[in-house]
Amino acid sequence: MALLSVMVFSGCESELDQAPISNRSAANFYDDADDFEQAIVGVYNALGYHSESQFYLSEVRSDNVYIAGLAGVRPWIPITNLSRTLVTNDLTRNAWDAPYVGILRANTVLDKLNETAVPDQTTRNRMEGETKFLRAFFYFDLVRFFGGVPLIDNIITPSQALEVPRASTQEVYDLIVADLESAINLLPTTPSVAGRPSSVVAKALLGKVYLTMSGPTYNIQGPGLGVDMTSEALTLFNEVIDSGQFGDVADYATIFNTTSENNADIVFAIQNVNDGNGGDRGIGTILPTLMYHEAWARVNLPFAGGSPSDGIITPSNQVLEAFEPNDVRDDYSILRSWVDDTGNTSNDAMIVKYLDLDENGEPISSILPTDRFNWGVDFPVIRYTDVLMMKAEILVKNGPSQEVDDIVNEVRERAGLGPISNVDLDMLLAERQKEFYGEGLRFHDLVRTGKVLDVMNNWIDVDDTADVMNQMEANFIIYPIHQNQLEVNPGLYDQNPGYN
Repeated sequence: MALLSVMVFSGCESELDQAPISNRSAANFYDDADDFEQAIVGVYNALGYHSESQFYLSEVRSDNVYIAGLAGVRPWIPITNLSRTLVTNDLTRNAWDAPYVGILRANTVLDKLNETAVPDQTTRNRMEGETKFLRAFFYFDLVRFFGGVPLIDNIITPSQALEVPRASTQEVYDLIVADLESAINLLPTTPSVAGRPSSVVAKALLGKVYLTMSGPTYNIQGPGLGVDMTSEALTLFNEVIDSGQFGDVADYATIFNTTSENNADIVFAIQNVNDGNGGDRGIGTILPTLMYHEAWARVNLPFAGGSPSDGIITPSNQVLEAFEPNDVRDDYSILRSWVDDTGNTSNDAMIVKYLDLDENGEPISSILPTDRFNWGVDFPVIRYTDVLMMKAEILVKNGPSQEVDDIVNEVRERAGLGPISNVDLDMLLAERQKEFYGEGLRFHDLVRTGKVLDVMNNWIDVDDTADVMNQMEANFIIYPIHQNQLEVNPGLYDQNPGYN
């Protein structure tokens, strides 16, 4: 099972001071506060899967990306084509396995944390709060992608793990909410270290959790419970806004540049470090490599990798047409044409949001990693702009209002666009699609707002020129349980409907 695996994933903050545990065992490791700091770094390290899973299972799954995939066998092709045969797909396996590595590490920290090892209560509270925040984070990813999953909130033996059934979606949310409420009470109001959560960050995540719970059920055991938790979400979003810890960033590119990390728009981001010494130490991210095209890399980068020609990942025509003239988010997020290694111009557009290209559209050599696995750009999980627009999402359910218009127009002004009025939910989603393009939010947005079936199928009817996609159906909102999990203890898990 995933929680028994020994896996290492990228994605930690340079200031979190990684140090080897050497050959010390868990039994004699947790002796003092320094030991626990290192153990918690291990929990953060497990966040490295998140950007890849959000890209492949939300961004690529949505109308943001189109992949004809007529000749390729790449694992993301059946994801985007809404295939029923995903039970052996490596990407869905990773999206299940990796969070459980983090959950196992978090449970170990919480089980071992005690007053003797960490006598200072403020420090101990912060450690518990961070760890519970992260455990909630892992389970939130799992419930959005798979619905109900095995619920493990303490240390158990391998034989006990083999008997843990899938919990209901409600039960998973109960743990997520309890962990985040605890984190809000335990964490300091400002981060102890850049990139770590505070009580305000925990409020932002809990608000998103409540908003997701409030989504429709689609008559499946998915992330939406069909309960109205929007007033609770709105209260939390207002508290994040009123905290004064975050604010507008005038330049869109500044939000993502490696030279301006943890800026005022970043509520929480996965911290990644450019390993300038060479070698894959697991402190950077592979995300940009998943997006740029292999043929472009051969001209512009000193290392291999990229989206291959037999499964090339390109922005959909619908997205390309959605950007208005002079929208700076278009120029920063998407490269529409480029020169390949034969000197010919390619019009295969690609996502370049995390490449830090210069004004000429070329990579900045001083920030290039030494290999394709360790880009130093952080991955935004929750932005202040996201909090504002989720607030607008709640308000717009009562109809257009000046407050909703003001939020949307503030975002549009930064993008270099003029104001609009009488913003409704469809208009708000259209603005979110452009603002958060490449950030892995689109599919979740469509599911949460009840729009996923209509929007996806209308898009497929127009954009699927190769006729390779199935129609979107409710069962495809969540993914199947991987075959390797089903075979661990046959009959323990029921497969999610719609897959074979």
